[in-house]
Amino acid sequence: MPGFELVGKEERDSVNELFDDGGILFAHGFDALRNGRYRVREFEKAFAEKVGVKYAQAVSSGTAALKVALFAAGIRPGDEVITQTFTFIATVEAIIDLGAKPVLVNINETLNLDPVEFEKAITPKTKAVIPVHMLGVACEMDKISEIAKKHNILIVEDNCESLGAEWDGSYLGTKSDVCAWSFDAGKVIITGEGGMVTTNSEDIYKFAKEYHDHGHESNPAFPRGRDTRRIYGFNYRMSELQAAVGLAQLKKLDFIVQKNRENYGIWYDGLKEIKGIQFRKIPALSKPLCDCLIFQVESRERAHKIVAEMAKEGLGTKNVPDAIEWHFAKYWDHMAVAFGKTKDELIRFTEPSANQLDRSIAIPIMVKHDSEIIERNLEKLRNILKRV
Repeated sequence: MPGFELVGKEERDSVNELFDDGGILFAHGFDALRNGRYRVREFEKAFAEKVGVKYAQAVSSGTAALKVALFAAGIRPGDEVITQTFTFIATVEAIIDLGAKPVLVNINETLNLDPVEFEKAITPKTKAVIPVHMLGVACEMDKISEIAKKHNILIVEDNCESLGAEWDGSYLGTKSDVCAWSFDAGKVIITGEGGMVTTNSEDIYKFAKEYHDHGHESNPAFPRGRDTRRIYGFNYRMSELQAAVGLAQLKKLDFIVQKNRENYGIWYDGLKEIKGIQFRKIPALSKPLCDCLIFQVESRERAHKIVAEMAKEGLGTKNVPDAIEWHFAKYWDHMAVAFGKTKDELIRFTEPSANQLDRSIAIPIMVKHDSEIIERNLEKLRNILKRV
């Protein structure tokens, strides 16, 4: 599942090497003390080359990546930004923090943004849409892209959870206007905290680079202390320490994705004949990350009973339902005003999404589990499904 499973000698060596090179933890300056190494810049270059984009800007978190991406794309107070009800709360927080209005749309059987509902939600104030590739599976990007182009709407992808997943032969997050990525402690590769903004637009990249660093233009004609600026910004910088870990983790990405898919296959084969469950719908052009397997049962009540029995057997879930309150807008009544809804209106509006999520169970796929461990866990789950 996530990179934390594989933190070891390579990450330790990368950090030790940083200190051997002078121990400079700041991404800028101290040129005479750092042995010519600028690890944040190295991580950005390596990441851009790996996923296949022109520009990458490292930032301090996935949440920061979302906010920086939105700002760099031109989102300002009063703009409307459409996104889905099933997402980590940071997607909406970033919109609100920029003074824009988050506009929710429900999910469909893919458990991602429903393109039909997306188009219905468009108004003259709509500036962007954030499709969120939740739990390793792509949104229906062909339909979303067609609608966005028709209405001249920016696409800001949230691929914080699905690094390594693909759409139509390319990595997710590489064909839109701009994309946000996360490297926190539970993500595909990790830096503890950290994120990345990627784009193929030089203008968006320059705004991201400046905004994340107090407006610094990094003008080569001036020392940093007298640098030029054209916009205000904030501090969303990544440290050299995070980048050192990221460089080591990035080299493990292919292995992580490969093991995810191998272990997912064992889980899928072990459950596909079970009556009374159905698997999450995966769009035809999507090649999933396979970091979790999601199945649904016929009712919320049965799903809750299954999860309770799983807990007794030492089997956990991934976000659905164990962290659903932080990943589903139905529970965000503290932000209801930002959505233009009351608490009760928010609950009623999100009912179509709840009908999908309340019946869903997400099984985490662990990279370091061998076939013997998986088969033992499969047997436990099959027995639970038979008796509940």
